[in-house]
Amino acid sequence: MANQSRNARPCPDRAQAGIGPMKIVMAIIKPFKLEEVRDALTAIGVHGLTVTEVKGYGRQKGHTEIYRGAEYAVSFLPKIKIEVAVASDQVDKTIDAITSAAKTGQIGDGKIFVINLDHAVRIRTGEADAAAL
Repeated sequence: MANQSRNARPCPDRAQAGIGPMKIVMAIIKPFKLEEVRDALTAIGVHGLTVTEVKGYGRQKGHTEIYRGAEYAVSFLPKIKIEVAVASDQVDKTIDAITSAAKTGQIGDGKIFVINLDHAVRIRTGEADAAAL
């Protein structure tokens, strides 16, 4: 057991070890709001995020067309998906920052989802959980 990896998971009861729970905040926003959202997150101390170009639709439901007898859904709108891993105590600040920066007041402003994050590891250093964020 002396050769245990330094990346081994910490004790199962992380709350006892002083490591708080973590969350992933996922936001789907309009593409032209990306820089404003990034600046708002940086201003509250959230420095790492992942951005993905996605397509989709919400309440506007897109529309359908018939082509060669088959019905197809069209008009998937371009969106940006942002994923940010934060400590649980930063979730409300993160949501507020994204909401205020991404809001236009028009249909299609987007959605924010919060997901539990059980474990995180920084590959370069082996730091785990909140220290890896």
